[in-house]
Amino acid sequence: MPSTDSITRSSPELPAELQRHIVRVLVAAQVFSGAGLAAGITVGALLAQGMLDSTSLAGLPSALLTAGSALAAVAVGRISQARGRRPGLAAGYLAGAIGSLGVVVAAVADDPILLFVALFVYGAGNATNLQARYAGADLADVSHSGRAVATVLVATTLGGVVGPNLAAPTGALAEELGIPHLAGPFLLAAAAYALAALVLTVWLRPDPLLLARSLPADGDSADGTVARATPTRSTGGVAVGALVMAVTQLVMVAIMTMTPVHIHDHGHGTAASGLVIAIHVGAMYLPSPLTGWLIDRYGRLPVAAAAGLTLLAAGLIAATAPGDSVALLALALALLGVGWNFGLLSGTAIVADAVPLATRAKTQGLVDVSIAIAGAAGGLGSGLVVAAASYPALALTGGVLAVAVVPVIGYLSRGSHRRELGLADH
Repeated sequence: MPSTDSITRSSPELPAELQRHIVRVLVAAQVFSGAGLAAGITVGALLAQGMLDSTSLAGLPSALLTAGSALAAVAVGRISQARGRRPGLAAGYLAGAIGSLGVVVAAVADDPILLFVALFVYGAGNATNLQARYAGADLADVSHSGRAVATVLVATTLGGVVGPNLAAPTGALAEELGIPHLAGPFLLAAAAYALAALVLTVWLRPDPLLLARSLPADGDSADGTVARATPTRSTGGVAVGALVMAVTQLVMVAIMTMTPVHIHDHGHGTAASGLVIAIHVGAMYLPSPLTGWLIDRYGRLPVAAAAGLTLLAAGLIAATAPGDSVALLALALALLGVGWNFGLLSGTAIVADAVPLATRAKTQGLVDVSIAIAGAAGGLGSGLVVAAASYPALALTGGVLAVAVVPVIGYLSRGSHRRELGLADH
């Protein structure tokens, strides 16, 4: 691919083929990273529960890895702001690989403290997986930003669905190597995150963020080239987008974290948990193309509202499903994933519209800190709620919280906020 400088000198607009190349590279990296993040979702809580012999602390791994995500989001954002998306994202994935190996070592040593430290570092992979979605929109026209983000995000589906279903075979491989069964998926995570870092380092050239800064903001040209439209800037937009994504993340993480424990407590093994989580992760990412189209066609707010309603439905089904009904819990987790997808993509589009290129990566990193903190609160609180009350109480509370934010979002986005965010009908 040509260099950033040569593109800037030869044409003020970006060839559409270059945008497609960048998206293809991001897609390839996301396939690997999806398998990496699925490990912690599938067995992280079970690993901690086994080490600590305590259900109330089973949500701690999720809280730690999302807390690690918060720190990593800042670091990846700052590196990307200063040096571009390629070094920022690659560094985040490498940290995730190191954390994955640390979990394996902690399991072998039966050391809970090392496990918690390793899970904190492992969270960098999750943060980077989310940060990559912004790179897909760096060079996209604002009227297509929803679909650009969705294309990158949906690539996580393959790895995210395959990863949980490899829990049993990777566990068997781990046992052959003298490693505890539940640490097996983290061997897969280490390899997957390392491969994602390699793909970005070698092929994400030119850097989309650095190139976007060097190009003028115009409309599409007649010869098929793509130019970026200038979105309207709004600090209110950042707040609204962050709120949508934070609440969505909190509810999703809380219910998702304790579902494998709930399934396990009713006599099912890791294969059943892996199937349910695979369905959940697939629902988190697979609807992305449709969600992106809905955002670009109908606006950001309607999709954000749909997120709250979908999460409410997920909570109600999870709360009323019999504990031994894997099918109903899978349905609840599927809706949980769809609701998360609606919230993440609509919130991302709102934030992308609201921040200028000059500070985009840094601001996006800070926004993802709020997402990570919300996820940490959901993960830590989930175990405490289940221990004090029950899994149905957790699911119901999460659903109600999700739908309660809909009128708040509507209020914050009325009037001038709607105009600033570009939320008028397309």
